[in-house]
Amino acid sequence: MKQDKMHLINKIFNNETIRTIWDKDDEKYYISVVDIVSIISESKDGRKYWNKLKQRLNVEGNETVTNCHQLKLKAQDGKYRLTDVVDIEGMFRIIESIPSKNAEPIKQWLARLGKERIDEVFDPSISVQRGIDLYRTKGYDETWIQKRIKGMQDRKKLTDVWKDGGIKEGKEFAILTNEIYQEWSGMTAKEYKQYKGLRKESLRDNMSDIEVTLADLGEIATREIAKKHRPQGLKENIAVAKRGGKIANNTRIDLETEIGESVITKNNALSYQYINENKQIEVK
Repeated sequence: MKQDKMHLINKIFNNETIRTIWDKDDEKYYISVVDIVSIISESKDGRKYWNKLKQRLNVEGNETVTNCHQLKLKAQDGKYRLTDVVDIEGMFRIIESIPSKNAEPIKQWLARLGKERIDEVFDPSISVQRGIDLYRTKGYDETWIQKRIKGMQDRKKLTDVWKDGGIKEGKEFAILTNEIYQEWSGMTAKEYKQYKGLRKESLRDNMSDIEVTLADLGEIATREIAKKHRPQGLKENIAVAKRGGKIANNTRIDLETEIGESVITKNNALSYQYINENKQIEVK
């Protein structure tokens, strides 16, 4: 089944027409503000309502308006026109600002989510169990789930070693991860996701058991080499990440030689394919 919208958006708004589009560069969904406002406020003129709401948010110092982009979306007449769009965080912030009975169920849902996250601070096992339950609902078996959790623990051990080597979370973690992936798969993590037709979904959740094993081997090898040689700074850690990734690549080459085919596959755990949209984003 082909899909061009984010399923969660459709579910939140009871399958109302909400125009959404995926930005593969930012790896974000953008959602039409006018569509959200029209449905939540039940206004006959959603554009006019949004203009008034923008003025109020600006006066309040709310950054949602500042973070709005403009994107050419398809209108009812089939033509593409520049339309205000926001990411998912901005979408919820706008909903919170609209006094309407239609917004109340979403506000209550957000309140429950907030409470759950606070509960998890006091008892982290709640979040672990929530993750396990989510994987079960997606159809993963118990053995796979156990391996996935162990993989998360191994990843944490690697990032702890990186921190000891002066690596900062966020961008530098991503750079080193990409070096490992590039070395054994020939692709960065982002390119690998695109190759598999993924968007927000986890890459590892959509890998074959062989692909996961190679990814794990690359990271474990990187960790052990870093523990032995204690590289400092991004440049030295990049060199180590390449060495760790090469070890995984050697294993990949040996296996592919034996079986006579590539172990890198486009297959994923999804039952649908995304439709790629043409986009033009203008930052205000």
